[in-house]
Amino acid sequence: MLGSTTGSSGTTSGDGRAAAAPGSPAGRVLFRLGRARRDVLAALLQRRGWSCAVLPYPGYGADGRVRLLARVVLAPPGREPSAVRGVAAWRRLVTLQRSGVTVDVAPPGAGAAHRVRSGPGGFVDATVPWELEPGPNAVTLQVGDRLPVEAVVHVADPRASTGIVCDIDDTALLTGLRHPLRAAWTTLSQAFARRLPVDGMADLLTAARAGQAGDDSPVVYLSNGPWNFTGPLSRFLSRCGFPAGPLLLTQWSPSAEGVFRDGRAHKRRSLERLRSDFPGVRWLLVGDDGEHDPAVYGDFARAHPQHVLAIALRQVGGGGGGDAAGTADGPAPDEDDGLVVPVLRGPDGHVLLHHLREAGLLGTR
Repeated sequence: MLGSTTGSSGTTSGDGRAAAAPGSPAGRVLFRLGRARRDVLAALLQRRGWSCAVLPYPGYGADGRVRLLARVVLAPPGREPSAVRGVAAWRRLVTLQRSGVTVDVAPPGAGAAHRVRSGPGGFVDATVPWELEPGPNAVTLQVGDRLPVEAVVHVADPRASTGIVCDIDDTALLTGLRHPLRAAWTTLSQAFARRLPVDGMADLLTAARAGQAGDDSPVVYLSNGPWNFTGPLSRFLSRCGFPAGPLLLTQWSPSAEGVFRDGRAHKRRSLERLRSDFPGVRWLLVGDDGEHDPAVYGDFARAHPQHVLAIALRQVGGGGGGDAAGTADGPAPDEDDGLVVPVLRGPDGHVLLHHLREAGLLGTR
């Protein structure tokens, strides 16, 4: 079941990291300097009429509990940050987040409202006891005198026994992380409306969801991208035909833990949280072999094989086309050692979907 903590997210950061973690000395210094700079700038802007606003993120729910995700930032009068469209991605990284801000949250209908508080980095990551219908539900979040904004909460069917976790960069979205400078330029300079999906991946996820447990089985997108990109990434996925679901992203700034984020740790923590929140679900783990997905997914599958249906990895090195690149029977890399779950490979979603069907991994509920 979903974690039993309710209300404030004051003990965790947006990617689930403990704010009280000791971290590195350099990270603590930069974190405190950044917080002091933000406090001074926030005071100046608030005197000019700026106020706290909430950026709603998609959440998820199961077993009578809902995980709400959002971020509190300063915004000028009359402007809602969630309404910004068509800007270069780097501009979304320029935010002034605020912690310790009260957010009023309400479910659809006549359910009980709750008050939660933003934690470090302005993040709201709170679990509330709401009984919502399976499928997408619109909940409202409000800060102060600002107008309420809506967030979508994806509630899983209690009968679902399978779900999907999918990476984003070079799995759903063409990024080219094997060429870091080019990937950084593409990510920061282009609006997401101009970005391209990985061929066949939307079809793969749609067919896998329909073949496993239907429209209300959990689908979660797990990435090391920054929380600032949640809105445009959600719209990108919807426009390209991917199944809707929450995005679990991370923080791209110094924190109490260190100067740089640990991408592997973020994904491992998130997978463990999903295992706890959906104890009866077996996951199809979809990623690519360009970075850490084989190791992270492999470690999780070794530790919890009963919670993994299969691992599907897109080959980003151009390992040829057709079946030779995608079979699960070829030479296995080191990450596959000791795994008891199927590991499937292919250059795109079409080949991976073919292998899933050949392996008989679709059609179970």
